[in-house]
Amino acid sequence: QVQLVESGGGLVQAGGSLRLSCAASGIIVSLNRMAWYRQAPGKQRELVAVITNGGSTNYAYSVKGRFTVSTDNAENTVSLQMNSLKPEDTAVYYCNAHDYNNSGDYWGQGTQVTVSS
Repeated sequence: QVQLVESGGGLVQAGGSLRLSCAASGIIVSLNRMAWYRQAPGKQRELVAVITNGGSTNYAYSVKGRFTVSTDNAENTVSLQMNSLKPEDTAVYYCNAHDYNNSGDYWGQGTQVTVSS
């Protein structure tokens, strides 16, 4: 059974930083594709950052240069370092795991990030 548990969300002023973490169980993050999505009120969920099993990363244009996705293989976690935060980054952030073995997609419960102006 795959479980993803996010942590690290909160309230921060514009220009500040937050680090989100996603603890995974039942799936090995280094062997699969891990991603962060976000959903703002009234908007569709959107991809923020992805890291593949080979370590390749990709980012939404709106966060490129400000956010960094990484994995900690020893801890089996995936993190999202968010710098220079803007009010438009306010959203619920979700951890996602795509299992290459069975094509399953798994989601965490989400963590709220609020950036005040």
